[in-house]
Amino acid sequence: MKVIERMIQEIFPGQNEALEDLDKRYAALESKIGFPAKRRMWAMSAPYTFDTLIIEREWDSMAAMEAAFEKSFANQDLQALGVEGRSIIKSVRVELYMAA
Repeated sequence: MKVIERMIQEIFPGQNEALEDLDKRYAALESKIGFPAKRRMWAMSAPYTFDTLIIEREWDSMAAMEAAFEKSFANQDLQALGVEGRSIIKSVRVELYMAA
């Protein structure tokens, strides 16, 4: 069963450029451990502000997603990016959907 992961990130004002740099480094590391390519979209209307980034990925299965996340939790470089992101990303919410 395909799974759609949707991550909603609210960014601190004025941090868009820093986020772009951070996201490029995340993508390089994530691709090495089995994360599928992501689709990135900036919010243009309610219920989100212009400082909201929506990221979507399609996973082949929950098992594939779980395996990639387990690898990411053990990856020190990815963990360091998470710490760095705390000054850029105000909040994160993750939603999971079953593909129809």
